[in-house]
Amino acid sequence: MTLRTSRTGRLAATAAVAAVLATGLPAAAGAAPAPRIDLTVLVVDDGLGTVDAIVSELEATGVAYRTVDLNDPDRPRVDAAFLSDTVDGRPRARFQGVVVPDEDPFGAYSETGAAENAALFAYERTFGIRQVDAYTWAHPGVGLDYIDSGGHAGVLDGVASEVTAQGRGGPFGYLDGTVVFEDVAPGVNESYGYAARGREGYTSFLEMPLPEGGRASLMGEYTHDGRSELVVTFAYNRHQRQFRVLARGIVDWLTRGVHLGQSRNYLSVHVDDVFAADARWDTERNCTPGDIDCAGGGGQEVPDIRMTAADAAYAADWQRASGFTLDMVHNAGAGEDWKAEHGGSDPLTDRLLADRHEYRWINHTYTHPFLGCVQDVSVVPWRCEREASGAVRWVSREEISGQIRDNHDWAVRHGLPVDRTELVTGEHSGLRTLPQQPVDNPHLAPALADNGVRWIASDNSREPAQRPVGSALTVPRHPVNVYYNVGTAAEMADEYNWIYTTAADGGSGICETHAASTCLDDPLDTATGFAGHIVPQEARIALSHVVSNDPRPHYVHQSNLAEERLLYPVLDRVLADHRDLFADNTPLVNPRQREVGAEFARRAAWERALADGKVTAYRIGDTVTVRAPRGVAVPVTAPEGTRRQLLLGSVGFGGAYAGTRSAWTEPALLQSSITLRLPSS
Repeated sequence: MTLRTSRTGRLAATAAVAAVLATGLPAAAGAAPAPRIDLTVLVVDDGLGTVDAIVSELEATGVAYRTVDLNDPDRPRVDAAFLSDTVDGRPRARFQGVVVPDEDPFGAYSETGAAENAALFAYERTFGIRQVDAYTWAHPGVGLDYIDSGGHAGVLDGVASEVTAQGRGGPFGYLDGTVVFEDVAPGVNESYGYAARGREGYTSFLEMPLPEGGRASLMGEYTHDGRSELVVTFAYNRHQRQFRVLARGIVDWLTRGVHLGQSRNYLSVHVDDVFAADARWDTERNCTPGDIDCAGGGGQEVPDIRMTAADAAYAADWQRASGFTLDMVHNAGAGEDWKAEHGGSDPLTDRLLADRHEYRWINHTYTHPFLGCVQDVSVVPWRCEREASGAVRWVSREEISGQIRDNHDWAVRHGLPVDRTELVTGEHSGLRTLPQQPVDNPHLAPALADNGVRWIASDNSREPAQRPVGSALTVPRHPVNVYYNVGTAAEMADEYNWIYTTAADGGSGICETHAASTCLDDPLDTATGFAGHIVPQEARIALSHVVSNDPRPHYVHQSNLAEERLLYPVLDRVLADHRDLFADNTPLVNPRQREVGAEFARRAAWERALADGKVTAYRIGDTVTVRAPRGVAVPVTAPEGTRRQLLLGSVGFGGAYAGTRSAWTEPALLQSSITLRLPSS
């Protein structure tokens, strides 16, 4: 017998199935319905650095949260009505987790504070909501002995703490075990904490060795009175590495591994000026010949820096050994000019073309000209030339478009796997350049459209946010402080000294007048300063971006792969430190430029939807439901074993990363919401 239904009947049946799947199974007769728990974190903020650090993780990963500012006299009172209500006959918890400054968030010694504490703690017991105590001291009220009972209080700089077996088997399973507290500035106390022994109900997640022997806890879960608190007994801020690597686990513990947002450890490196040569720093004149501010000395007196075929072969070998891919940002016309000036042959180009599939390639324009206003270099600093009418003279649309087109066409003719939608202009020119050029070249956006460019690189130190340039979007890049105009460690240290030492110590004194700079206590030894100071500092900065869910590419120059090959010690340090910190389930993600651009665009749309209150997300039992505006991708993180419900059947959800599943996702065909089935608790 064949069952037949009308088209209307099939659609009605489909809608009925979708309705059931969206709301979860009904409660048994007479049983209280399972509560709805909204996927929003409550942050009780005292204005200090530890709560701010956790907020930075929520923001960076796209977790929904609401703040109650303890310093605001007009803040809402935290009571039962603020925390919960009823929706469609079902009790609703408005918050899935709570971040508080410490175990006494509202001040138990005042009548109103005690009442708010009582309301919050009752809410946590009723709905099984977890609480993070952002920073507190060791005492029995948080499940710990006092430090005079076999504990320790003091500076933690340089301490090698260990994630316990319980931590690795729980929310910190993405870490390899050892977490070293940073000691960036010896002589300056950067971290302080209390290490203590746990009492009944306390499970330690992070421990340190005690000076007198044994170990004590710096962070753990305290379960008592029907509540669970994550107790953190060391101070930190949003920038410190120890917090950044633990932050993922703190959020996963707080949310039981189910929350909006997702996080990855991103690292990509753009090597600019490939095929071209870069000018060299003059250690006598403390400037770069050829630059407009390098006066005297009779012009170019030191040889340019350009990779050789041996340098290119080394780059390919290094990639294979490290498992990491570089992005070669190339200027083919500059290479053709070099070839013409050197007898018509170029072993470097031959070697790079032979290995072309080892790398990713990005258009850097044909000859690397400045594509903003026409520069008047008769003055220092340069200024924009002007027409007789006073209007700024701009590089033309034809010139910009030709530079993009010619470089792309050369790449295609030579078999480079280049993507026409990606572009890096020379010095990020064409985009606004303060103070001389406060607006984009008006011919830039049309030229990008002429060539199908959708993603144009910008300098993160000038423009950290993505923005539109006509129909294209910017992709901010982090500059790496290994300079474009040095080929040796001694040259690097010499220029570094010029920039970062005081005038009294023989430097330029720029560091004394620039608000964002810090002077060195003493000039670096040019024989040891690069390896001893610059490499660890630049690796630390780059790794701080990696562990902050920051997908921005880092950019260097081909000169850094030449001569003494200064880039590799920095990258080797970053890769080694990452391997030491993270388990195999948390690899580096190496996105290309278009992928970074798309990630920023998704994040911007998601942040707008959250800010406008247009996202609904909640959990009922083992079912998660998320609704967002049409066309807005939703980032979701959930445990292994989670499945995505379709109209008929289900599929595995997301990609595996750091022991969880996560993805940017949208409703499937004929669905208005995203429905996930969590593994049975």
